[in-house]
Amino acid sequence: MSGEKASTIKTVGVIGAGRMGQPIIGHLARKGFDVRVHDVDPGKQAAVEKRGGKWVADAAALAGESDAILVCVGYDRELRELLSDRRLLKNPRRGTIIAILSTVLPGTVRDLAAQSSQSGVHVVDSTVCRGGWAADEGTLLSFVGGSAEVVSRLRPVLAAYSSDIVHTGDVGTAQVAKAVNNMIMWSCLVADHEALALAHRYGLDVEMLRKALLTTHSMNGALENWGRQTMAWADDDMEIVAAMAKERGLALDQAAAVQKICRTLKPRRYQLDKYGEVTK
Repeated sequence: MSGEKASTIKTVGVIGAGRMGQPIIGHLARKGFDVRVHDVDPGKQAAVEKRGGKWVADAAALAGESDAILVCVGYDRELRELLSDRRLLKNPRRGTIIAILSTVLPGTVRDLAAQSSQSGVHVVDSTVCRGGWAADEGTLLSFVGGSAEVVSRLRPVLAAYSSDIVHTGDVGTAQVAKAVNNMIMWSCLVADHEALALAHRYGLDVEMLRKALLTTHSMNGALENWGRQTMAWADDDMEIVAAMAKERGLALDQAAAVQKICRTLKPRRYQLDKYGEVTK
């Protein structure tokens, strides 16, 4: 941040008050940050204010009021629109940090960081892992990609809702780390379903077995949190993995199979009596 004073972050904007955004807003407010929030759904205003956030009807106005902005929207297209000259980059404070919590392509974040630098704005990616229950508890894992100076300045904000913060390297690397996390998570969830479905067919007490497996080398997070995963983002996560692999000329056969299985698994997840039925 050469040529500018690295001021302490006091006002934090949050774009996106969904499943992850809502608890993050609450944690930030409880840590003493002045939290400004925008969402395309005005029906979320009451919930935001109950958690201590101040509702802002316009994203561009929020940008002009914030020292740092956390972006929790869903897709590449939405993210690019938000950071266009018509929205967040219209009237930002010089030195503002925009942290991308959304899971998107690494190249998207790099492109936006290059564009925003002309406005004196720092774009970093700050992906989160461990799911909604960790967001509720304030125990998320945050991967952060950006310069050491910017990440250091942002760290107190991330610490409000994260128990672990890992600086992964330059801008875009946090998206790579999150993609790797997602690949392993969804692969484990599919493997857990197949293994426990087999046990179920042989009449074992599945819950007894699940607890026992948590003491072995087959232990994994999806097994530990069995029954809690909505799979809301499984296909989108694996689509990003597929695009990244294609970009680098890498064949990921298991990832491709996992994506296909997840599409059929989602509507009947945890229903072991219906898993893998062979059609005769």
